[in-house]
Amino acid sequence: MEQNNTKNYGAALLTLTTVYFFWGFVAASNDILIPVFKEKLHLEQWMSQMISFAFYVAYTVGSIIYYFVSKLSGSDVLNRYGYKNGIAAGLILSALGTLLFYPAAETASFFLMITGLFVVGLGFSLQQIAANALVVALGDPKTGAMRLSLTGGVNNFGTTIGPLLVSFAIFGQVSGSTHVASIGAVKFPYLILGALFLLVAVIFKFSKVPNKIHSITDDEVITSPTDVYDPVKVKTISKKSALSYLQLSLGMIAIFVYVGVEVSTASNLPAFMKEKLHTPTDAIAPFISLYWASLMIGRWTASVGAFNLSDTAKKLFGVVIPYVAFAVFLLVNFIAQRDITQFYIYAFVIVVLIIANLLSKGNPARQLLIFSGCAITALLIGMLSSGMVSVFAFITVGLFCSTLWPCIYTLAVTGLGTHTNEGSSFLIMMIMGGGFISLLQGYLAKDNLLGIQWSYLVGVACFVYLAFYAIKAKSALKAQGIDFDKVETAGAH
Repeated sequence: MEQNNTKNYGAALLTLTTVYFFWGFVAASNDILIPVFKEKLHLEQWMSQMISFAFYVAYTVGSIIYYFVSKLSGSDVLNRYGYKNGIAAGLILSALGTLLFYPAAETASFFLMITGLFVVGLGFSLQQIAANALVVALGDPKTGAMRLSLTGGVNNFGTTIGPLLVSFAIFGQVSGSTHVASIGAVKFPYLILGALFLLVAVIFKFSKVPNKIHSITDDEVITSPTDVYDPVKVKTISKKSALSYLQLSLGMIAIFVYVGVEVSTASNLPAFMKEKLHTPTDAIAPFISLYWASLMIGRWTASVGAFNLSDTAKKLFGVVIPYVAFAVFLLVNFIAQRDITQFYIYAFVIVVLIIANLLSKGNPARQLLIFSGCAITALLIGMLSSGMVSVFAFITVGLFCSTLWPCIYTLAVTGLGTHTNEGSSFLIMMIMGGGFISLLQGYLAKDNLLGIQWSYLVGVACFVYLAFYAIKAKSALKAQGIDFDKVETAGAH
């Protein structure tokens, strides 16, 4: 891709961040809808997980539709109609999905509600295909992954406040209450969200965001979004398709299980807290908010590498920034009149993230391996302990999920050459893992199977695979002459 280095670069990137906010807001808000519909419609845990299933499978369906429409038309849809137009169209489609929340809430129809979420997800898939490509293209390719971490940080700001705002809209207040939620109240936050989708679609239509990303010639292909090695030294390995590269084929499974464990850990947390701690449904929101804030903490920390700072400054900010992000979470919950003193202990947990980030030294394979090990430890502590210790242990998984998307993405598309865009579209298709893994854990959470606490063994299995992928991807890339250990990366991913 040709990088857009015009004076409008900053404004364009700022505009793009709005869609990342929406993705996070809706994704995390689903975790509030799950216990409400489960309680009111007397659903089993696995049935309530259909909320996550419908939303995340929509990403895959949307990507597949996009792929085949592009193939049948003979040209890439976004290249033909424009990236800016594609994002606007995706926002309008998502807005149409929110309209279904009105009849869903009025009739207490679970089917209509998940159908609405599915349509919202379809719109998000088109937005994601366009927005991720633009973020990487808007500037130096060496810091493309860092910009993804920056936009990911905005995404997680949405995930942090989403549960709180939706909880306020449904329960009528944000402070602890015994108020029983009405399904009819669900329609209001989503109708407002739909109106915002339409407003931002108009803004995009007239924004400075570039509508085209011009293709570059084959001899200029950037074989890695982070460009952390010398392409001249890479062994020329020409293959027929992206799937012929081991790092990509295994990386697709890695994206599937990564998104799966990230989503299922949070979406099953309300059921765990209600069953084991007898926490009221309306009091769960700040804990869901902390889980998603944990991803924000990790991504803000990783994004430090996107700035032109000295090594000393990067190390300093690598310690300060995670606590700034944590302070944002505390402030939001303080404004929401929640008891934030119960979360102070989490400041000590963040130290583990800082140490793990320093040990990774910006190497995506090493970071994926270290963070996966930390997440496995957190899940085991959560399953073997009780009370708030187990709750905070499960929430900690969010810290170690935070930077895994850029790590997996970087490893998976590095070395693909002219197959890079094709490989990237295959990775986006695998976001459906967020639905399937959640559904699987919800099913295994039955009392006659694993039970809710030990159902988190599903998450352990996911992270074991991610650790395996870190090792195999590193080996596959070395076979192509690509060794991240022998280069100086642009910073943590």
